[in-house]
Amino acid sequence: MPSSYGRRRFLATGSTLLASSLLARTAQAQEEPPATHPFPNGFLWGSATAGHQVEGNNVNSDSWLLENIHPTLFAEPSGDACNHYHLFPQDIALLADLGLNTFRFSVEWSRVEPEDGMISHAELDHYRAVLDTCHQHGIRPMVTFNHFTVPRWFSGRGGWEHPDAALVFGRYCDTVARALGDRMAFATTLNEPNLTKLLFGIPGLRQSKLGTHLDHEIIRKAGQMMGTGRFSSWIFGDLEHIHDGLLKAHKAGYQAIKSVWPNLPVGVSIAMEDDQAIDDDAIPMRDKKRRLAYEPWFEAVSSHGDFLGVQAYSRCRIGPDGMLPPQKGAPLTDMGYEFYPEVLEGVLHYTHEHVKVPLYVTENGVATTDDKRRVEYIRRAVTGVARCLQQGIDVRGYVHWSLLDNFEWLEGYRPRFGLVAVNRTTFERHLKPSATYLGQIARSNSV
Repeated sequence: MPSSYGRRRFLATGSTLLASSLLARTAQAQEEPPATHPFPNGFLWGSATAGHQVEGNNVNSDSWLLENIHPTLFAEPSGDACNHYHLFPQDIALLADLGLNTFRFSVEWSRVEPEDGMISHAELDHYRAVLDTCHQHGIRPMVTFNHFTVPRWFSGRGGWEHPDAALVFGRYCDTVARALGDRMAFATTLNEPNLTKLLFGIPGLRQSKLGTHLDHEIIRKAGQMMGTGRFSSWIFGDLEHIHDGLLKAHKAGYQAIKSVWPNLPVGVSIAMEDDQAIDDDAIPMRDKKRRLAYEPWFEAVSSHGDFLGVQAYSRCRIGPDGMLPPQKGAPLTDMGYEFYPEVLEGVLHYTHEHVKVPLYVTENGVATTDDKRRVEYIRRAVTGVARCLQQGIDVRGYVHWSLLDNFEWLEGYRPRFGLVAVNRTTFERHLKPSATYLGQIARSNSV
């Protein structure tokens, strides 16, 4: 999880405060004595990673090229990352020892298909070993088929903007499903395919930071290096065409996976914020944001989805003319957006009104070096999920971002979202108290 283009800093740009009435409600909740909230039997408790952010040396991906090109927007390259590619047995065993029952991870398309039409059976064997290790430890694998990064050959031909992008993605999903689908508990086609729309594709909401001279120079050079003169990545290109291409890709991926494994639950995970209009005049802007950023995906999962993954980190305060800055004195995370664990409660309520498939929290967490704040964040976030369940909302799991301190896109390794610290020289893992705390919640199935 989530530089002005980094996944988390994207959200930092627009994260703001709630209306004063909700501030009062939050303060009251913090003063009340803790209560025990049980969760249903079979509730998923997990933590997440993403291939490019933890595996290391994903040299055939579009992001690797953009990290190592000159000039670059990345604070540092991903390099060895957390060496999870080789240490996954240790990481999965650690997750199981904590008491968690679900591991969300991604299969890296650029490893499986390093060149157009060339399938690496060795890499499929690698991911089969990851899945088998999950089952050996009683862990349910929740597999993302695409978590932002794509093969560089795919970006060099136009990425998600290319007319047959969905067809090519469907072909890849078919390959992975046939090789690995029997070992998956859940599958998601795409991770946050609405993110660029959410952050930069809604006129009047946020000031776009895309399209600068530096951006154009980077893309020009990337296209030159590819020998195609083209390069379109998830944050570089025509945002409308990219978003449309991703909608088509989800449908193609869903159909491809279900055609092989009709009983495998398949969904999509989207980025969300708890959007709050400051007054009646701001409601049209809030509704515009929701209509453009979320509702196309609500429709997509309603026709091509067995569940929806909700990913949320903070709230967004909206005025009549767009985003409002954080109020003075608001508690902030190390990414600069508001520390607001109650985001899940608001987002789940809103989503429940529009989507009738089961909901899973597939990402939620906080960037901080003060692990006491992470413990507090988890407690308040999970308590909000419990309240949603008590009110009849069909939430079936909570997956924390992230398992490891990892590569956070343009921000590099500075932001710390992990339950587990990683020494980037020796790759030693060190449990944080928040990891034990979430494990206790999972073991007791209550908060």
